[in-house]
Amino acid sequence: MASETRGRRSKVDLLPDPIRKKLDAGLRNGSIQQIDLLDEINALIKAAGLPEENQLSRAGINRYATKMEAVGKSLREMREITQVWTAELGDKPTGEVTKLILEMARSQLFKALLNQDETGEGADVGMIKDAMLAVQRLESAAMASHKREKEIRTAFAAEAANAAEKVAKTAGLTSDAVALLKREILGIA
Repeated sequence: MASETRGRRSKVDLLPDPIRKKLDAGLRNGSIQQIDLLDEINALIKAAGLPEENQLSRAGINRYATKMEAVGKSLREMREITQVWTAELGDKPTGEVTKLILEMARSQLFKALLNQDETGEGADVGMIKDAMLAVQRLESAAMASHKREKEIRTAFAAEAANAAEKVAKTAGLTSDAVALLKREILGIA
């Protein structure tokens, strides 16, 4: 029987976006019991005029909640790992972070290829390719952000140096002292 449903989308996947978002929010919130959430979602399905066979079952909502919790757990673990590595790398260039992400992606690809032999399921190379493209875009955005931040700091330093120069001249400092002060603010050796 399992082979008959393989590849078929679940009832939750077929729900209209507003109803699925309400289900997701209820599961994330955790303040409402699943049985109450099930009643609420089924009432929304009925109110939307969907056929009765689209109503969710207790087992179906439980499977979906379990799946969402597994995804959430993976995301939380990945965030923790990322925080550890980000703290370790500190303010090193973003290229170091990218190298780490690429190594993690290689590791996941290797695991997927190994699991392909064990489970008979193909590795999701498309997902890995999309992830690598996302990494490339993130790196590009990080580099653009880094460049813009440097430009802003340089402009700020120039403004501060000019303001300091005016104050120093008004205070009667020598031109050498003013030039030294300006170089220090601009970070010029």
